[in-house]
Amino acid sequence: MTQKSLGGLDWQEVVDRLGGGWSLAESARETKAFLRSRVIETPVDLLRIILAYCLGTGGLRATSAWAASVGLVDISNVGLLQRLRRCGAWLELLVGQALAAGAPKASHGRLIRLVDATTVPKTGKLDRAKNGVWRVHAAFDLPHERFGFFELTDEKGGETLDRIPVVPGEIRIGDRAYLQPDRIAPVLGAGADIVVRAPGKSVSWRDAEDRPLDLIKVLRSGETAGIIDQPIGIGRKSGNTLNLRLVAVRKPPEAAEAAKRTARRNAQKGGHKISKDTLIAAEWVILVTSLDADTFSTNDVLDLYRLRWRIELGFKRLKTIIGLKGPPGTHPQSARPYVLAHLLAILLLEPVIDEFEDSPHWDIAA
Repeated sequence: MTQKSLGGLDWQEVVDRLGGGWSLAESARETKAFLRSRVIETPVDLLRIILAYCLGTGGLRATSAWAASVGLVDISNVGLLQRLRRCGAWLELLVGQALAAGAPKASHGRLIRLVDATTVPKTGKLDRAKNGVWRVHAAFDLPHERFGFFELTDEKGGETLDRIPVVPGEIRIGDRAYLQPDRIAPVLGAGADIVVRAPGKSVSWRDAEDRPLDLIKVLRSGETAGIIDQPIGIGRKSGNTLNLRLVAVRKPPEAAEAAKRTARRNAQKGGHKISKDTLIAAEWVILVTSLDADTFSTNDVLDLYRLRWRIELGFKRLKTIIGLKGPPGTHPQSARPYVLAHLLAILLLEPVIDEFEDSPHWDIAA
């Protein structure tokens, strides 16, 4: 989506997909992004110039000049900035509406939701010194190959498995950052299943009698077979132990050695000596799941987790095709709409991206 497409027939398609001019006008007034017709005549024109700025390569002055050249509006760069700062709530509402319009239902084959987050840096000098970022929390839905959820926070908004509303019947898949038992429990309680990768330490492993369990001893017992599938519990800070299923597979020798080298480097950077237990855990891919072993075999669980690369491709689309990067402004009221405009753009373009991108679909629902 470019300034050129915003000036042609493509723009009317964008308006239609967002519910039409009347719906846009209503939501713009509801969120106070558009109060009255003065310099900019309609909310549709406001959205067009805001997207042109956020998705374009020029700055405020260049966008103002473009808008005047196509007969859209004659507005100063300062006036455009003021209007941008009033559009955060509106763009957030439009992103939510676009997500709701394409929301999938859990099918017999189970909806699969890959959860992860990506970041773009804040641009202020003070923010850079503190590693300030805007964090985009997302769910990528399979087999639909579409983003099904977005939430935008700053660096204080942590990655949690229960941040995303549950679609009953879904299978939610996350990496090590999401192994937070007190955050997993509400997801299970809402009717979802989970597949989450586990770190080798910092987890309160429990056995069938709810006694402490030595995970390293379990891994050692599976060295010959190279695969483990057994019931396991995870203790919580509040509430009962989570009764789950441990699925672990030993990595091929080259991958195991690479993982151990990484673990050694991390220990060196942290200024501490690496333990033997850490090196043993590095040889394994360790997963926990709530999926029933009678329905989902060991290989089924491993195959499900391997699908996580699809959300990484989704983030790549967001940053390369849509062009999401750090907002040019330092003020949160202008930086937030900038990021939200890119999230809206990927939702509008996803249905047609596959026409020009090599993006294989997986027949997961079969």
